[in-house]
Amino acid sequence: MRKSIASYLTLTVTICILLFVLFSSKETVDLSKYSTNGLTLNYTVKPDAGIKDGALASNEVKKTFSPFLEKSFVGFKEALAFKESRGNYFTVNALGYLGKYQFGTETLKLIGIHNPTLFLKSPKLQEKAFIANTERNKWILRRDIKNFVGKTINGILITESGILAAAHLAGAGSVKNYLRSYGIDNFEDSFGTNIEYYMKRFSGYDTSSIKANKKAKAI
Repeated sequence: MRKSIASYLTLTVTICILLFVLFSSKETVDLSKYSTNGLTLNYTVKPDAGIKDGALASNEVKKTFSPFLEKSFVGFKEALAFKESRGNYFTVNALGYLGKYQFGTETLKLIGIHNPTLFLKSPKLQEKAFIANTERNKWILRRDIKNFVGKTINGILITESGILAAAHLAGAGSVKNYLRSYGIDNFEDSFGTNIEYYMKRFSGYDTSSIKANKKAKAI
């Protein structure tokens, strides 16, 4: 009996000594000596081959709301809306311009909208108004688009999207004056934004889906 107790005590002491040595060791593993060079690595997650370079988010804020919109028409209208109102459908500025795209009441009348209150409450109607107004401007400026796209005025490459954005800001007539004066007649709005800025800022978007329409209406 005493022999068994002694054996158990010896075993217990031995285990305690081993545990003490194990947990009190300060030795660390030097990982700098390890490398995967020369090894064949098999990954279980496929790389995002479908995502184009520059499509991922970065620290720099891009000019469009989504990095995936790039130079599409949706990218164009969302970038323009962000410049006008930060994309807010329900805002009215100090000069009375309304909604996401900051329409004036006279422009709304041209595309069939005579109730500004209803317009301000309806995002769907505001989107229709933007399309109708852009179609109308494209028809008015169709000859200027044909004659000036691809040319450079005051160091700015003229593009269709730049022309249509400037027409949204200043009206088609002011854009005609700018182009036909080769940049001398550069309309500026009440906040100091001019046609030339819009020509440059909204250059190179794809607006080919917009069809020139003299009678375009939102309603």
